[in-house]
Amino acid sequence: MLAAILTYGIILTSCTNEDSPVIPDDEIEAQLKNMTLKEKIGQMFYVRLESLDTTIHWKTYADLQENPMHDLNKTIRDVNAKYPIGGLILYAWNIKDKPQLAKLISDIRALNGKPLLCIDEEGGRIARIAKNENFDVEVIGPMADIGKTGDPKNAYHAGNVIGTYLTKYGFDIDFAPVADVNTNPDNIIIGDRAFSDKPEVAAPMVVSYLQGLKDAGVTGCVKHFPGHGDTKTDTHFGYASTQKTWAEMLQCEMVTFKAGIDWGCQLIMTAHIGTPNVTGSDVPATMSSVILQDKLRGELGYQNIIITDGMEMGAITTQYTSEEAAVNSIKAGVDIVLGPKNFVPAFEAVLKAVEEGTITEERINQSVRRILKMKKQHQG
Repeated sequence: MLAAILTYGIILTSCTNEDSPVIPDDEIEAQLKNMTLKEKIGQMFYVRLESLDTTIHWKTYADLQENPMHDLNKTIRDVNAKYPIGGLILYAWNIKDKPQLAKLISDIRALNGKPLLCIDEEGGRIARIAKNENFDVEVIGPMADIGKTGDPKNAYHAGNVIGTYLTKYGFDIDFAPVADVNTNPDNIIIGDRAFSDKPEVAAPMVVSYLQGLKDAGVTGCVKHFPGHGDTKTDTHFGYASTQKTWAEMLQCEMVTFKAGIDWGCQLIMTAHIGTPNVTGSDVPATMSSVILQDKLRGELGYQNIIITDGMEMGAITTQYTSEEAAVNSIKAGVDIVLGPKNFVPAFEAVLKAVEEGTITEERINQSVRRILKMKKQHQG
């Protein structure tokens, strides 16, 4: 393993994020000082379009796909006026064709809170744009196929191609690449989304893909911390866990995540998986201060944004209300709550927690500082 780490270290030195624009701290502090508490909390919510329409009630992803939303209605605008958001994620069922997407993104840009635009566009089977026949873009295959080539330049090409067309169509953030090491052959959710079942192969691929996105003007996101590759079940529908110890993770999953951290990744997405042999409980990593504070921030030294995986996923909704999930994840160290099933109650719960002192405003400020720094790189 030492040789493998040294190998990826050599590659890493030629593929860094040191040239990112430096945003003066006093500029961020001035902006923070002028924000209301609600505006601050809003920056910590990145939601799906449907979350802003409080007339929509759904149970599964299938419900959303059967009722595609392609534009902003009055309810969405009214809800956002009262509950300004920091970001918005679009799914395949929100994207019809180029003219519709251009109009939608233009309207989103004008929303209260100036949300950033996000998408899951990994390549392979997770490709909202590339799998739409109305968009003529280069189709990138599964990351596992790229990993098999053994050449990180192919991962760079994938990230750069995807980043280039995402920038063209108006997106800021791509929730990719997958940094999971797919060590469990029974894994039904990661599979060929991962570059490899070997960390020494996956690590240079992850940083090269990130660099490809960055060079195209898109912020990447390393996911799913602390590693979804050794699980058997799908967190979209229910509980999943890994039985690995932290020592075992350090030799496998953490090799790829540490590569992303050393490169300078701006976003790390949590996994809704239990890690009982690390934390001593079945609490999802998304809500574990041991995983997020002690391990990710403390031991690995990560100082940028922690974003949850979609909080409407079954691993969360079968155990927690939207209110509990939002508050608990922020207490654990999360900066951005992604896709709560019931957005307004989740927002109100965080606001109430701050007003009652359960969460301090300084804790909110810590997250918002990180978010504003990233946001200024895109919006100036």
